[in-house]
Amino acid sequence: MNLKEKHCVACEGGALPLNKEQAQSYLKMTLGWALNEEGKKISREFKFKDFVEAMEFVNSVAKIAEAEGHHPDIHVFYNRVMIELWTHAINGLSENDFIVAAKINEL
Repeated sequence: MNLKEKHCVACEGGALPLNKEQAQSYLKMTLGWALNEEGKKISREFKFKDFVEAMEFVNSVAKIAEAEGHHPDIHVFYNRVMIELWTHAINGLSENDFIVAAKINEL
């Protein structure tokens, strides 16, 4: 199944985060996202015409995050938006992060 067709599943503390190799496999399905050095977060920067367009994008991301119950860190720099995803409960990456990333890519 395609990631954008999946839905996030609640992740409890104690579950194991994806290892770097597993995360690299998921990255192939979420083009444009980058894995940090520790292999615990993914991020992507988006650039827009202006601040208003950037904020419209942020609001669209918020709708996805609320619908999935999985919330990214969002950084706004005038016409650029940087999004970071990781699963806080396990201090690393889960499939949920890649599901949200794939849905954000569709915007």
